[in-house]
Amino acid sequence: MAGFFAAPGAMEAARDRQDRPALEKIVNDSCGASSNSPNDFERQIRCALASSYLAEVDQEQRDKKNAQQAAQRGIQAASRAVALKAESGEAYRLLGMLYGQSVIDLVSGLSYGPRAKDALNKAVSLAPRSSSVYVARGVGNYYLPAQLGGGAETAIADFRKAIELDAGNADAYLWLGLALRKENKDAEARRAFSKTLELEPGRAWARQQLDKTPPK
Repeated sequence: MAGFFAAPGAMEAARDRQDRPALEKIVNDSCGASSNSPNDFERQIRCALASSYLAEVDQEQRDKKNAQQAAQRGIQAASRAVALKAESGEAYRLLGMLYGQSVIDLVSGLSYGPRAKDALNKAVSLAPRSSSVYVARGVGNYYLPAQLGGGAETAIADFRKAIELDAGNADAYLWLGLALRKENKDAEARRAFSKTLELEPGRAWARQQLDKTPPK
């Protein structure tokens, strides 16, 4: 059970250095604990969060199949969390993120895409002052085609709102950089990636994105 009680910072540190084995152990420990205590809200949240981090690293390493598997494991816990506390914006945020991380092709997009959008909009309605829920919705909009109401421009608005609510949210700057680069605003994107690294110097993916973004 020691892994389950690892501090949230341990999860984030493993995510930041893209340490898949460490994250996989945390997921196994936390999700095992959540299965043994299906009515424990905090344990469901821990399993969902760890699964989302593991899926994130898999996505960064272009392993779509493992990303989907990790996300689908977390969906079970996030769904239980929503059932236990329907007023929790964080539970809906994680559920929406995990639905989005389950999308790896057109078929899965048709299945999980609308569910991700609904859950993330619900998260924003429940927690309108949460920077994290705007980042999550922005990520969803980043991947959602413009003709379906998403796109980089829509995502940028969400990421800027997240930064307005919490100027120390490193994820918001990282995703803002990705969206700006998608809009061919490379100089602004580099500033956003640099801000992420200022806040989280060990964030490997931010360093990778900064290195691959042209100066102009």
